[in-house]
Amino acid sequence: MNPGTLAIRADAGVAMGTGHAMRCLALAQAWRQAGGTVLFAMAESTPAITKRLYEERIEVVRFQCPPGGVEDANGFEALADECGVTWVAVDGYQFDSSYQRTIKNSGCRLLWVDDNGHCTPYCADFVLNQNIYAHAGMYSSCCFDTNLLLGPRHALLREEFLQWRRCQRDFAPVAKHVLVAMGGSDPQNATAQVLNLLRQSDLNIGVTVVIGGSNQHAESLREIVRESPAKFRLQTEVKDMAGLMAGADLAISAAGSSCYEFALLQVPMILIALAENQGPTAQSLSEAGAAVSAGCFKNLDCERLIETVRHLIPDCALRRSLAQGARQLVDGNGAHRVCESLLRHEDLRHKTLVKVQVGTL
Repeated sequence: MNPGTLAIRADAGVAMGTGHAMRCLALAQAWRQAGGTVLFAMAESTPAITKRLYEERIEVVRFQCPPGGVEDANGFEALADECGVTWVAVDGYQFDSSYQRTIKNSGCRLLWVDDNGHCTPYCADFVLNQNIYAHAGMYSSCCFDTNLLLGPRHALLREEFLQWRRCQRDFAPVAKHVLVAMGGSDPQNATAQVLNLLRQSDLNIGVTVVIGGSNQHAESLREIVRESPAKFRLQTEVKDMAGLMAGADLAISAAGSSCYEFALLQVPMILIALAENQGPTAQSLSEAGAAVSAGCFKNLDCERLIETVRHLIPDCALRRSLAQGARQLVDGNGAHRVCESLLRHEDLRHKTLVKVQVGTL
C-alpha cells in the first residue's frame, strides 16, 4: 500500500542540539524510499538544519509558538489533519505525555521517538527508543496496544552512512588519526577542552575536529587549531560525515546519536557524556565492550582521558575489539525496520477495518 505522508515534529537549537532533527531525517529518508512523502514541523531550528532539509527537498512548516505546549500540539494536530497525513512522528524532550495524548486523540497514528521513558503514560501506537540501554521496563505504563521498538537494531542512521555497511575495515597497527566530534552545537564547548588536551600532550597523531553549523565557538576553535601542530585541522559543516568518520583510527565523541554512526563504521570510540541523558549510553556501550567511557564532561578527568588515548593508539587488538563489539549492535537497517513496522501496522489495521465492514453487511 502507498505509505502516504509522514509528518515529523522535531526541533533543533544551540541548547538542545541537532540530534533529534538529524535522526528524524534518517526516518524521513527511509519513508521516502518506501514511496511516501514527508514534511517537517519545527518551532525552532538552526540555519544549518534548515539548509540540510531544504537540500533534501523536504517541506518545512514553521510554528510560531513555544515548543511543546498546548498551542504547539493543537497546531500540529491541525497540520496533520489539513495535510491528510498517514503517520505522525514526534521527537524531543520538550514534548510530554499530554502532547502525546492530544495527537493520539486526534485519530493520528503516532510514532513517539524516546530516550528516557519520561513521558508516561504512553499512548502512542509505537514508541521507538534506539538506545542500547532501552528495555521494556521503561515503558510499563503504556496502553495495551502500544508497540515498542527498542535497541540499536532500530537506530536511525541517514543514507550517507549506509553505503559503508559492507565495508571491511583495516585497523592500523598504530593509530595515527583521531576524530573529535562533540555534537552539532556543543554549547559547553567541550571541543575546546578536548582539543587543548590533545595539543598539549606529546602524542604524535593527526587530529581532525569536526563542528556543526550551530556551534557558536567556531572562531575560538579556529584559533586553537592555528596554534596547534600542523597535523591538527578543523572541519565545519561537513558534507560527507560518513567518509570523515571512516577515515579515523579513533574517535573522541559525545555520547549522543552519533555513537551508532561510529558503531556502523567500526570506529573505536572514547565517549564523553555532555549531558545527563548521555550518561547511560556511554556506560552501556562501555559495559558491552563497544566503547570506552570517559565519564561526564562536568567531571572530566583530563589525565584519564589522555591516558586512554595513549593506551589505545598502539593497541590494535583493543581498538579492533571495541569496533567489532559496536558493529554487532548496529547493522544500518534501523530506519527501514521502523518504517516497515509502521506500514505493517497500517496494513493490518486496514485489513481489520475491511473485515469489520464486510461482517456488518
